[in-house]
Amino acid sequence: MAVGKHKLLFRQSALALVLLLTAYDASAKELKVYISADMEGVAGVVTRDQLGPQGFEYDEFRRFMTAEVNAAIDAARAAGATKIVVSDSHGNGLNLLLDALPQDIELVRSWPRPLGMMEGLDASFDAAIFIGYHASAGNAGGILAHTVSGRDFSSIKINGTEMTEGGMNALIAGHFGVPVVMISGDDAAVREVSGLLGSIEGAVVKWHYSHTSGRTLLPGAAQALIREKVQAGLRRRQEMKPFRIDGPLQLNLTYKSSKAAEVIAYLPNVELIDAYTIRFVGNIVEVTMFIEMAVGYPPTMNE
Repeated sequence: MAVGKHKLLFRQSALALVLLLTAYDASAKELKVYISADMEGVAGVVTRDQLGPQGFEYDEFRRFMTAEVNAAIDAARAAGATKIVVSDSHGNGLNLLLDALPQDIELVRSWPRPLGMMEGLDASFDAAIFIGYHASAGNAGGILAHTVSGRDFSSIKINGTEMTEGGMNALIAGHFGVPVVMISGDDAAVREVSGLLGSIEGAVVKWHYSHTSGRTLLPGAAQALIREKVQAGLRRRQEMKPFRIDGPLQLNLTYKSSKAAEVIAYLPNVELIDAYTIRFVGNIVEVTMFIEMAVGYPPTMNE
C-alpha cells in the first residue's frame, strides 16, 4: 500500500514538473516587440506635401509608411516575435492604414497620451524598434529635422545635450529596461541615435541635401533594408543595453514664442531660463509627460 502511494506521489510530482517545464519553455519563447513609427523618416518623404491630410501626396505616403511598418513586423515575426505593439506616432496619430496591417497586432493611435511616441510600452517588452525617424531640431543635416513639434520648439536639451526624438524615446524604453535594437530614417537620424545608443542596427533610407530635399531609396528597396536590419537587431538584442542616464533629468525646452515660455513658467516646478527657454527636472516619464502637456496646452500661447 505504501509503495502504491509512493508511486502515485512520484507520478503526480513528475507531472507537475513536466507542466512547470512546459510553462517555462513557453514563456521563454515569448518575444514582445514594440514598434514606434514616425513619417518624416520614411523613404521618399522630403516636404510637407507627404506628411498630412492637406498634402497632395499624403494618401500615397500613408501607404508607404504602413508598408515600412509591415516590413518591420514581418521581420520581427521571422525573428520569433510572439506579440507586437505598434505606435502610430506622426502628426495626428492616425496615419497607418488599419486594413493593411496584420490583424493580430495591437495599435496605439491619436493623442494625447502620457508616454507620447512610446505609449503602450512597459517592462514586459524585449525590444523596441524605431521606423521612419528624423533628426533633431538642432541638426542642420537632417531632412525635415525637428524635435517633437517644429511649430512650437526650437530646441530640446536633456542635461545640456541636444536631444532627438529617438534619444528621448530610447530613454523611455531604457526606463523600462527595454533596449532599442534598430532605427530607420535619414542618414542624420540614424547617425544621431546610434551616437547616443552605440552599435544598434540602422537602416538609412535617404540622404540629406537640404531641409526639404534629399536622395532616397525607393519604397521596395527601403522595405527590404528595414526587414534585414530588424532581423539583425533582434538577433543581437542580448548585446544591446537599455539606454539610461543616471539621476534626475534636467530638461531645457526652448520655445519659438517668448509668450509661451513665460506663461508655462508660471507653474511652480518650472523655471524661466531666458525669454524663450524653460527648465523642468524629473525622470524621463515625468519629462515626457511634461513635454506632452507643453505641446497640448492652448495654441494661442504660441502665437
